[in-house]
Amino acid sequence: MKITVLVGNPKSDSRTLKLANAVADRITRPGDIRLAIDLAEHVNSVFEWPSVEMDNLTNQVASSDILIVASPTYKATYTGLLKSFLDRYGKDGLGGVVAIPVMTGADATHSLAPEIGLRHLLVELGACIPTRGLYFITPNMNQMDEILDTWITENQNVLEFTRSWRNQAAQ
Repeated sequence: MKITVLVGNPKSDSRTLKLANAVADRITRPGDIRLAIDLAEHVNSVFEWPSVEMDNLTNQVASSDILIVASPTYKATYTGLLKSFLDRYGKDGLGGVVAIPVMTGADATHSLAPEIGLRHLLVELGACIPTRGLYFITPNMNQMDEILDTWITENQNVLEFTRSWRNQAAQ
């Protein structure tokens, strides 16, 4: 399986990236292919049209089996950087990709942001989203392992089914 982490935080090596990678750590198995794309490292190319670099990244993301899409919460939704990257896809550009929306925020005020904003964008692009989105309150970074373990446990059956479904589709 190819598992890709896509992070739209404009700050490189962010807490959002650490969280998204920790989610990927929990669902990756031996033999899986892992890729992490920190869009902060590609800011100069996101707004270039055409861009070979962006074409390569969008192809890598679209060929993922599982895509973890992560963003900090800005103005109650995902960042413009993430949106600008995802705007490169046409209708159903993420068709067949299983996506997990992940967002971080300073408090619980926008805890529905992954469900209300990011989920709808990913579905519009054709992604399948079988789990609840994950909203993580950043002052709780010291509790990340426990919080992620709880989220994984709550979604374990769906994640296992997703893995089986993707494996069958590949055969």
